[in-house]
Amino acid sequence: MRKAENAPGSRRLPLKLAALALAVAAVGLPVNDIEVYALLVVVAVVVFTGQMSLSGRRWLGALVIVAVVIAGQYLLAPPRIDEGHNVFLPGGADNALTRGLPADVYRQLSAEFDKQYPPAKHCQASDGGCWLAGGRPDRVFAYSADSIFHPSDMSRAVTSIDFTDPVWLRLGFVNDNRYNWYPVSDVQRASRDRRAWAGLHRWHLTMPWFEMIRLPAAYVGGQLCWRGDILWEGADAHFSRWTGESCRTIEPADAGRRVVGMAIKPDSLAMRLDPPWRVALLQYAQAALMLAALAGLMLTLVRVRPRRLILPFVMIGLSVAVIAVLDASFLGGVRPFDGGDDGLFYDGLAHVLLQKLMAGDLVGFLVGGEPVFYYGGPGLRYALALQHIVFGESYLGYLTLVLVFPFVVFGLLKRFLPERWAITLGLMFVAVPLGAVFGTTYFDYVKWAARGFADPAAYMLFLAGLYVLLGGRPLPRATFTPALFGALLMALGIAMKPIVAPAAAVFLGGAGLAALVGRQWPRLAGLCIGFAPVTLMPLHNWVFGHALVLFSSNAQDADLLVMPPSAWAAAFGEVVRLDIAGGHIAGAFWQIVHWLSGPAESAWTMPLNLAGFAILVYVVGKGRAFDPWLRLVGGAALAQHLVALFYNAAIARYHFLTWFLTVLVVMVFMQRMGIDWLRRRFPIVSERLARHPWSRGLYSGLIRLEKVST
Repeated sequence: MRKAENAPGSRRLPLKLAALALAVAAVGLPVNDIEVYALLVVVAVVVFTGQMSLSGRRWLGALVIVAVVIAGQYLLAPPRIDEGHNVFLPGGADNALTRGLPADVYRQLSAEFDKQYPPAKHCQASDGGCWLAGGRPDRVFAYSADSIFHPSDMSRAVTSIDFTDPVWLRLGFVNDNRYNWYPVSDVQRASRDRRAWAGLHRWHLTMPWFEMIRLPAAYVGGQLCWRGDILWEGADAHFSRWTGESCRTIEPADAGRRVVGMAIKPDSLAMRLDPPWRVALLQYAQAALMLAALAGLMLTLVRVRPRRLILPFVMIGLSVAVIAVLDASFLGGVRPFDGGDDGLFYDGLAHVLLQKLMAGDLVGFLVGGEPVFYYGGPGLRYALALQHIVFGESYLGYLTLVLVFPFVVFGLLKRFLPERWAITLGLMFVAVPLGAVFGTTYFDYVKWAARGFADPAAYMLFLAGLYVLLGGRPLPRATFTPALFGALLMALGIAMKPIVAPAAAVFLGGAGLAALVGRQWPRLAGLCIGFAPVTLMPLHNWVFGHALVLFSSNAQDADLLVMPPSAWAAAFGEVVRLDIAGGHIAGAFWQIVHWLSGPAESAWTMPLNLAGFAILVYVVGKGRAFDPWLRLVGGAALAQHLVALFYNAAIARYHFLTWFLTVLVVMVFMQRMGIDWLRRRFPIVSERLARHPWSRGLYSGLIRLEKVST
């Protein structure tokens, strides 16, 4: 067996991150292919569960492997195919399609559009959400983030063409804000197949669009196969129409000519470009070189510990299964977000900011589309723009955060509970939707993340910061680095959704006070420096908008701040005056009902949620037998519960963090006190549950999983 040294804790994480960075360099950017992404996930699990080598020779060897594979990828690179796509909307004075598309192509696309959407049935431009009231394309081919590393005079330059479903073709224009159409529009954005077995084809793009490719000379001898209607360019720049399902061999005269796929009617177009054997051989050689490089890196730098791979792969497998059931397009596709949804705003603006950044307009990028932040979380627009640099035209960056989240949850559970409890609750959190009744469950976060909302990102970053600050030991480290990154993650969470600010203030305030009392100056400095970026939001609003706004100005919106302190004071006055019919009493009543309904948004869960809140108050106020850091977590949860009394409590996603922190405290209480109390109070029921075959089987399975994975 080869020799490997285990790095000390202070150096272990940087070495693991360096190994992962080498793996990314070996596959190249952007990482927008789900198969390549899956390989990197496997590499990440191996790296973060394995034992890193400290040998300088091995790291030098790893650098050589990466250098060789980069050179090999360049030499073996198959010819790229220029591909362009865009929505097709005829008419309009600012329509770039009328000027940029060949006249023959535009005429036939326009005729198909009028056939699919008769002018007599068009919505009115005066109606909000009608496609006629929105903008038209300002360029012939839509911008694609895939073009950053592989530029093209069309949308992007790709290595293959093979699609039957445009969701998996990753068309970035579908979430352009100018196409923010509502149900009133006769031209719709998308439809959803709600059947559980819809799988990879749950979303159906209903926007009219077209696909154009330029046939490379290297593909002569290959075949272009299609279903639907295509326009094939001839020698005189005239486009002949081919209809139906067929294949055509690419002749020498076809080199450099264009082929246009017409997708005016939904689900009508599929295309596949089969390369000749020489190009196919290059593609296989490139893939083999990449696989060999990743395997070489792992063999060189990591001593694999197979037993420690079991639990992570179980967690990831369950996570992927949940994502696939809810919205499989999140696993590498690009589906159209709903008109008026937060996801459409954030990603549409992210593409605008990305283009500004790539053009060198740093000020325009920093303005972020709003001189004074108003809409939702200020930070997600920037995060998505940067994500598209690394992951191209996909949401694999957000997916990474979603896949890491169960490990953060497991780490927090393990911090306060025995490992068997942590494994049980961690697996339940991911795989069992029962958590939606009390607290939150993984599918809640997946559902809103797949829709492009900022809320899940905010809670995940906050909880990741909480885990880093607490550490995996009874007392947090008194060192600078964990405090720096933990506080930074919380600051990023606030940037994603400022609603988490009260919890961050309580926890960081308590952690800072503890560091001050304990004279842990490095930790205190780390907390202050790490949290300092939170000031960039008010600084942005002051510099660009000349307004003193702490985070975003929508905090005072009546649809969000539904019960301000003045409303509670008015409700109290109505109670004193016995004015039962007063409107403020009714508002206060329904605010409490919505608050206690919790993530399940059901009145039937109110007693359970009220009991959980009572346990939380007990642990924070009188539970001196509990870990002081758990009580501080409980204090952060109480701060968020206070927010729920003022902020719109009818929208459950605003309060996922509130109930998650509550559940964490309640589970520790149950492990320490609650189970014993229930056994004493209900001995017969407890005995029957303990002897039930399902309970015994689950217990036996957990013991085996714990043994083989640790």
